[in-house]
Amino acid sequence: MADNSQTLPKAVVLLSGGLDSTTVLAIAQSEGYECHTMSFDYGQRHRSELKAAENVAKQFGAKTHRVMQVDMRNIGGSALTDDSIDVPTGGVEENAIPVTYVPARNTVFLSYALALAEVIEANDIFIGVNAVDYSGYPDCRPEFISSFEAMANLATKAGVEGHKLSVKAPLMHLTKGQIIQQGNALGVDYSLTTSCYQADGEGRACGICDSCRLRKQGFADAGVPDPTIYQPN
Repeated sequence: MADNSQTLPKAVVLLSGGLDSTTVLAIAQSEGYECHTMSFDYGQRHRSELKAAENVAKQFGAKTHRVMQVDMRNIGGSALTDDSIDVPTGGVEENAIPVTYVPARNTVFLSYALALAEVIEANDIFIGVNAVDYSGYPDCRPEFISSFEAMANLATKAGVEGHKLSVKAPLMHLTKGQIIQQGNALGVDYSLTTSCYQADGEGRACGICDSCRLRKQGFADAGVPDPTIYQPN
């Protein structure tokens, strides 16, 4: 059988190993892209997500999978990169930026994705940001995504030469339940993913952090069994 992979449009997909980014990878693949996934070892507490991302990339047959080393612990300022800041377990506060926000993280991640997109001649970057469940994160808003896309087309050789770069955020306006329903329809195995901010060495979720709460509620809202393995009480 002939190999038609050369004719597929290429996309860089930011893949954390979590529920949202895995769904985005499934969407990109379903739209006919040759997917090049990228994860980040940035000093995060929840390092089990890196293994999850590797497993997800293999499951979906990503053309390439890269893990970028970007140590953001030297900057700190987030419960995810600074052990002196406790991971919140009391629920998401409305109209507040959570302490789990990592300063400029999505700007940094998208910049790396943009560099790779130029090198492999991909016109599209996919990211799993969401403004519904994580509305407190400033770098998950549609204004940020559209502004980054505009910058990308000004700051790159590809953009200057007329090869328009697009940043796609297909989950932007979906609830967690809707995201899970869409991924379920695309055959996503969510047991491969991890969302917990403080998973143990075996990748088991704590069940009480804000990310676990949102994930649990999402499966309940979607009417889909939760495959997450939780730590014993």
